[in-house]
Amino acid sequence: MPANKKYLTKSPWLRFSKIMAGTVGGYAVTMSLHLLLAKIFPRENVVATAFFTGYLLWVLLLLWAFLAKNTWQVWLTYLGLTVLFFLPYLIS
Repeated sequence: MPANKKYLTKSPWLRFSKIMAGTVGGYAVTMSLHLLLAKIFPRENVVATAFFTGYLLWVLLLLWAFLAKNTWQVWLTYLGLTVLFFLPYLIS
């Protein structure tokens, strides 16, 4: 059964933006969070758990990008979280 047309994204640029926000933005948030965790906890433990938690977090962020109504809010949230998580790594 095909999807209802009223729920599909009309603009190809909006669809592309959601795909890029989910993949690139979600990956940036995931990696910056694990860099922050590597600063706080021993690196060996973070690397060992990042195989599982990194993929799960990235998938959740990817899904949120497609479920959100406003793509700009997704981009700004991902950018803000990436900067927030990456800041302690840059300072030291």
